[in-house]
Amino acid sequence: DVPTQIFDWWNYGGITRDVFLVETDEVYIQNYNFDLDKTTKNQIYFSINLNTKSAGKTVEISIPELKIRQSFTSNRNGEIEGMLTAKNLTLWSPENPKLYDVELKLGASILKDQIGFRTIETQGKKILLNGKPIFLRGISIHEEKTNGGGRANSTEDAQKLLSMAKELDCNFVRLAHYPHNEYMVREAEKQGILVWSEIPVYWTIDWKNPGTLLNAKRQLSDMILRDQNRANVIIWSIANETPHGNDREKFLAQLASHARSLDSTRLISMAMEVLSAANYHNKLQDNMNKYVDVISFNQYIGWYRDVNDAPKMTWEIPYDKPVIVSEFGGGAKYGLHGAKNQRWTEEFQENLYKENVAMLDKIDGLAGTTPWILKDFRSPRRVLDGVQDYYNRKGLFSDNGEKKLAFYILQDWYKKK
Repeated sequence: DVPTQIFDWWNYGGITRDVFLVETDEVYIQNYNFDLDKTTKNQIYFSINLNTKSAGKTVEISIPELKIRQSFTSNRNGEIEGMLTAKNLTLWSPENPKLYDVELKLGASILKDQIGFRTIETQGKKILLNGKPIFLRGISIHEEKTNGGGRANSTEDAQKLLSMAKELDCNFVRLAHYPHNEYMVREAEKQGILVWSEIPVYWTIDWKNPGTLLNAKRQLSDMILRDQNRANVIIWSIANETPHGNDREKFLAQLASHARSLDSTRLISMAMEVLSAANYHNKLQDNMNKYVDVISFNQYIGWYRDVNDAPKMTWEIPYDKPVIVSEFGGGAKYGLHGAKNQRWTEEFQENLYKENVAMLDKIDGLAGTTPWILKDFRSPRRVLDGVQDYYNRKGLFSDNGEKKLAFYILQDWYKKK
């Protein structure tokens, strides 16, 4: 299974996504993709796939605001590829999340979408959005409602969660540890929030099992094909906290290759974990570095290791690639107060964030962070009576949306970024 039966969130059962029955013509548009050329920034590459190998079918593409209306004919494989020239194109960005109405017409059937156009790439240790460096002020989010649990599965749920991220001054969210509902991705796009999207290759799975690899590839394909036209999705993540080993590396290398075969325009990453640490010097060493565009890792200094030692830490990341710290943080029960060295108090979490952000500022090539996590969430692994009560308490908000003291530390740091 992907994931296995061991995971640290509440995996709600039942039908947790909308279900549609769709009536189509015999030949219909099965898939379409639009990408902005990184060099010219006024040429839009597109590809269209019909559901059958039907030659000679005409598809009309219309983007009224850009005064584009052109017709194209499918080849013998039922495919259409081409370029559209867009004059006076406004690029999508967090500051101006511009979306254009796009229509695809095949016979009497019309597909409608809203699509933004932007470029994303890396240059050394920088992430470039539309050719300009950007710092990703992020937060990790689980797909859970804001008031007592349940799968977040509506536009209203997405708006509530994203409004909390916006209060932190976020321009980026890590949707962990699985693809979230399409409402979440589209609402984030409208609000100008960039997205890291992930499949649940989580902790340890059966690396040698061909069926497990096929499962992971299918989930990766589903994620990419659904959201390949969303301007805000900039990172496909192929794994989280996976233990090192040859079998793991062969498995993940195939996932990285598969992701690039489906989408060569976005960045590939994964949340790494294992660090070599001695005398307060941390060195990231992971053979997967050559398969990713962005070096990302999880670290819990001040919580799972080296309590109160963050000010002493130095970091060595020996790769000429941007760095995202994909998780850091610690637990606190909302309303529990005490000394800053008393675990589970808001003051402990507050001090942990103070020391961590000061430490992270020293990391060469730091291009963003997604602390763990936006709000407390349910987990069958978090059983501490009277404190956790089956909730992971690392949220900056309580499960009911109350801000903990650490919220203000991260908010202040992000405003300076």
